[in-house]
Amino acid sequence: MQATTDGRLARGERARSAILTKAADIASAEGLEGLSIGRLAQECATSKSNVAAHFGSKVRLQLAVISYAGDVFARHVVSPALRSQEGLPRLVALYEHWMDYSRRRVFSGGCFFAAVTAEYDARDGVIRDSLRESHNLWLGFQEQLVREAQSTGEIRADVSATQLAFELDAFARAANCQAVLFDDNTAYDQAALAIMVRIDSVKRTGKD
Repeated sequence: MQATTDGRLARGERARSAILTKAADIASAEGLEGLSIGRLAQECATSKSNVAAHFGSKVRLQLAVISYAGDVFARHVVSPALRSQEGLPRLVALYEHWMDYSRRRVFSGGCFFAAVTAEYDARDGVIRDSLRESHNLWLGFQEQLVREAQSTGEIRADVSATQLAFELDAFARAANCQAVLFDDNTAYDQAALAIMVRIDSVKRTGKD
């Protein structure tokens, strides 16, 4: 009996994961409003009742997709960066992995969060709240890595971690937006250069 129950749970989790994978890919290109239980049932070759059983409503589906996309982002960007040496190497690696994640089209529309944040940035509601929370955590993580580079003596102590993280974040987001819009990956090279120039401008030197 236990084996049967475990098997059903495993199948249910695989089905839920497959639906979220397809939903996140659709949302990255068409937005979260492009999702519906009916469409996902068709895309995943399953029934509407099966999709509804996993998520219940469109809003719960959208929130689940945001959470899933965050896990994918962490796996492709954050975790690899954290394997780099603490300080400046880790900060640089973060943006390298971020742009690689977008360049490789882990999601067909590029960076999932860049796409859906633009869709919901002026709308009130739980979806915007979730995206805002995710973005605050992401900016906070970037600031943390800047401060780590300051603590290792590689970035000047007088530099605002908040301001520098904002600027580096903007370069990477611009690369994703332009590369997707124009189908031109040179934007990533331009952003990588801009990021390194900005970092070089705040490095601690022997005179500091």
